[in-house]
Amino acid sequence: MLSIAVVSEETEQINRLSAGLTAKGLYCSVVHERESGKITERAPDLVLVVIDDLPTDSAVWRLLQEIKQEWHLPVIALLSNKALHNLDPSISIDDFVVEPWDADEVAVRTKRILQITKNGDDTELIKCDDLTIDIARCQVCVGGRPVILTFKEYQLLRFLASNRGKVFNRDALLNKVWGYDYFGGDRTVDVHIRRLRSKLDDAPHTFIETVRNIGYRFREEL
Repeated sequence: MLSIAVVSEETEQINRLSAGLTAKGLYCSVVHERESGKITERAPDLVLVVIDDLPTDSAVWRLLQEIKQEWHLPVIALLSNKALHNLDPSISIDDFVVEPWDADEVAVRTKRILQITKNGDDTELIKCDDLTIDIARCQVCVGGRPVILTFKEYQLLRFLASNRGKVFNRDALLNKVWGYDYFGGDRTVDVHIRRLRSKLDDAPHTFIETVRNIGYRFREEL
């Protein structure tokens, strides 16, 4: 059974949602925000985070950054209507559902995201020159130096590196990495590519190439 950690108070609404997801084969455990360190102890496949509001200096914002950048876990935000209006496109989430949260919708979105992360690739290591992607541990190193990536940066890099030499336009990358119903524009791809390059590339290396008027590819030979 797939495991989900729900970061929230134990309210009637959350208990009802958890019961509905468990009935669909998604075991849920509720973790209070103050005990967020316990999330990794439960070894979840995905994290649901309830968000009532979303100022960029909030504890929830910092928690999302930690989940994505340090733990590399996919996140679905359970948004209030107020939080939806304050939603920043750069926020570290993979998807969101607006209240009232329906167990059927949350289950479908959860399974879709987890399917995307599997990416159909059973190889544990991807090596390109001195770049190593450890799929089992969701870790990336360049020249033995660990590279800290957000979850979406990691997914994008893994997808491109798994298809070396193939060119993908922005729409294709949005579909493959973010999902066909992603809320946002194709500029998201450019932003993530730019961030990846700043973290991966140094003087002798250019791992991701721009193909003019088409899109991007991972360099076939290094």
